[in-house]
Amino acid sequence: MSESQSKSMNGKQMNRKEDDEIDLGRMIGVLLDFKWWIIGCTLAAGIIGSIYAALQPPIYRADALVQLEGRGGSMPGLQEFGSMFEDNSSAQAEIQIIRSRMIAGAVVDKLGLEVRATPKRFPYIGEYFARNHRGQEPAPAKIFTSYAWGGEQINVSEMRVTGSLMGRPLTLVAQERSGEQTAYEIHLEDDVLVQGVTGELAEAETVYGSIAIRISELVARPGTEFTVQRIPRLAAMNSVRGPIEVIEQGQRTGMLVVQMTGQDRQRIHRVLDAVVEEYLMQNIRRNAAQVERSQEFIEEQLPRLQGELQTAEDDLNQFRMTNQTIDIQFDTQRVLEQLVDIERRINELSVRESELSRLYTRNHPTYTALIEQRERLEQERDMLRGEIQELPEAQQQILRLTRDVEVTQQIYLALLNRNQEMSIMRAGTVGNVRIIDEATVTPGPIGPRRGVIRVMFVVFGAFVGLGIAVVFGMLRSGIKTPKELEDIGISVYASIPLSQHQLKVEERIRNAMKFSRKKANKQKFNTLLLARDHPEDLAIEALRSLRTSLHFAMLEAKNNVVMISGPSPEVGKTFVTSNLAVVLAQTGMKVLIIDADMRRGYVHTTFNLPNDHGLADVLSARNTIEEGVQKSDIEGLDFMSRGTVPPNPSELLMHKNFENLVSWASEKYDIVLIDTPPILAVTDPGIVGRYAGTSLVVARFMRNQLKEVEYTIERFDKVGVEIKGVILNGIERTASSSYGYGSYGYYAYGYASTDR
Repeated sequence: MSESQSKSMNGKQMNRKEDDEIDLGRMIGVLLDFKWWIIGCTLAAGIIGSIYAALQPPIYRADALVQLEGRGGSMPGLQEFGSMFEDNSSAQAEIQIIRSRMIAGAVVDKLGLEVRATPKRFPYIGEYFARNHRGQEPAPAKIFTSYAWGGEQINVSEMRVTGSLMGRPLTLVAQERSGEQTAYEIHLEDDVLVQGVTGELAEAETVYGSIAIRISELVARPGTEFTVQRIPRLAAMNSVRGPIEVIEQGQRTGMLVVQMTGQDRQRIHRVLDAVVEEYLMQNIRRNAAQVERSQEFIEEQLPRLQGELQTAEDDLNQFRMTNQTIDIQFDTQRVLEQLVDIERRINELSVRESELSRLYTRNHPTYTALIEQRERLEQERDMLRGEIQELPEAQQQILRLTRDVEVTQQIYLALLNRNQEMSIMRAGTVGNVRIIDEATVTPGPIGPRRGVIRVMFVVFGAFVGLGIAVVFGMLRSGIKTPKELEDIGISVYASIPLSQHQLKVEERIRNAMKFSRKKANKQKFNTLLLARDHPEDLAIEALRSLRTSLHFAMLEAKNNVVMISGPSPEVGKTFVTSNLAVVLAQTGMKVLIIDADMRRGYVHTTFNLPNDHGLADVLSARNTIEEGVQKSDIEGLDFMSRGTVPPNPSELLMHKNFENLVSWASEKYDIVLIDTPPILAVTDPGIVGRYAGTSLVVARFMRNQLKEVEYTIERFDKVGVEIKGVILNGIERTASSSYGYGSYGYYAYGYASTDR
C-alpha cells in the first residue's frame, strides 16, 4: 500500500469518526433541546404514579407452618404391625393435597364462601376513602349517596338462589333502621326481587328463579348499595385455591410454609386457618381409614372362623366317641404341632396378603417377599402331610381332626388379638401432620410496593419524554447549521439569529389572527421595523454583515438590483428585505424597496404606509412610477408597495412596464431591493430574477429542508436566474444545532462567497 493511499484511508477514518461524534453530539443536543418535554413527562408520570400508588389497596399475607412426619404406628408394642401402613409420601404430593379441591371444598362449606357481599365503592377513589375512614359510624355522603364511603358492614348468614340468579350480582339497597333491625331491598336491574329485614329469612319466587336470604348484620346509611352474589361452588373453591402458596423449607425437611395473600386481613386469616385445620383433619382421617379398612376385613373373617372352629370341635368329639379314642401318640403329636404351626403361619400370611393387596401391586418387593415366604411354608406343609400318610388310618383321622381344631382355634384367637390391636391403633391415630405455627397475618401490608410503582412510572415517563424528543428530533429535519448548506456547495451570505423582539410581534400576530375572521388582517399588526426600533439587536448585526457581503457580491453584477425570494412562505423574506434596506440607508445610500408580492405582500405595514398606489397600479398604467414611490421615515429609503391586488400578477411582471420600472429605479437609486413571493408557490420570482443583477434566497432555520433549498435553486436555474447565495434566517440557540453567535458571543455569523 502506498503512502498516499494510507493517508487517504486514515483521512476517511477520521472523517467517519468525526461524523459519528457529530451524530452523537446532535442526539445529545436534541435531548437538551427537548429537556423540558423530558422533564415534564417525567414529572407528570411521577405525579400519576404517586396517585396510582396511593389508590392501590394494601395487600396482606397470612402464613402457617406445618410439619410432615414419617407415618407408621406410634403405639408402643405395635410398631411391627404398624409398619405395614408406612407411606413415605413426598412433600410435593402433600403440597398438592393442601391446594386440592377436596380441602378447598370443605373450607368453602365451613365458612360459607359461596356467598359474597361487598359494599359498592366509587370507582378508583372509593376504596381509598373507605380505608382511611376512622369513625365508628358509616361515613356521610352529600353526593353519590348510593356509594359506600367507609364504615359499612354486612353479613349474609344464608343465601339460596336457583335459575339464572346463580352467579349473577344482585344489588342490595339499605333502608331505614327500626330498632335493632334494618330493612333492605334486593334488586336485579330495575326489578325488586325481595324485601326483608335483618335477622329474618326473606324468600321470593321471581321470573329469574327463587331466592332465599338471611342478613344477620347490616350497618349502612339508608340508600347505600351493596353487591350480593351466590357464586358456583367451583368458583368459590378456585377463589380459595388461587391465593394459596405452599413452600417447602429446605430440601426434604418436611417443613411446609402455607401462605395466602389478599386485601381483607380477616378473610385470609379465617380461610388459611380453615385450610390448615382441614388438611390436618383429612390426614388423620386418611390414616384412620387404612386401619379401619383392615379391621373391617378382620371382622368379616371372625364369624366364618368361629363357625369352622365349632364344626372342627364337633367332628373331633364325634370321632373319639365312635372309636373310643382319647389321645394320640407322641410322634403323631409332634407332627401335629408342626403342621398346626405351619397352617397358622400360612393363614396369617394370607390375611396379610389381603391387606397388602390394598396398598401395593404384586410386583412390589414387600408383596414378592410375602409370596416367597408362603411358598416355603406350603412346601414344609406338604412334607408333613407325607409323613401323616404313613400313619395308621385311625391315627391319621384323629390327627386331621385334631389339626383342624387347633389350627382353626389359633387362627381365630390370632384374629381376635389383631382386632383388638386395630381398635387400639384406630383410637390412637394422630396422623403424620403437625401444625407448628397457626395462621398469622403480617402486622403491616406487604404490597403494593409504592416506591417501586413510583420509580417505574418515573422511568416510564422519562422514556416517553425521550421518545418524544427523538421523534420530534427526527421530524425536525430542517437546516440546522450553515455548514449543511456549504457541504452541498451552496454559499451562505448570512446567518441571522432569531430576534426576540420580532418573535414577540409574530406571537401577537398569531394571537390576533385567532380572534380575527379574516386572515388578511395579519397585515395590520406587522408594524415593527427592527433596524429602526432596536438597532442593537443581534439580528441587525447579522444584517450589517450581510450588507458588507452584498457589497462585494454586487461588484461583478450587471446592475444594482437585488432580488430576495425564498422556497416557501413565512421564511422571513420581508423581514430581511425591510431591515436590510434600513441598514443600507443608514450608510448614506439611496435605497428603494419594491414589494413584488402582489398577492399577499405586506411590506407597507412594516413602514406604516398606505397601499393605495403601488406596483400593480404602476404596471397596469393607472399610476406613474413617481406616484407609486413613497417616502419612508428613514432618510434615503423609499418604498413602493404592492398596490391593488391584480388578477394577473405574473402577466404584469412580464409586461414591458416592469422592465422600464427596473431600469428607472437602477438609475435613480444606489441599490434596489425587490421582495418577491416564494418560488415554489408561484413563478413571479423567476420573472423578476431576470432583471436583477443579484439574487438571494432566504431559508428558515429548522423549517426549510436541504432538498427544498436545492429545488429552489434548481427552479431558478431553469429560468436562467443565478442565485448568489442563501440567507439562513431565524437561527435559534439550540444544543443540537451546535451553532454559536459569533466568536465573541455577541455578533451573528455571516460571510459572502464571491466565487459563486
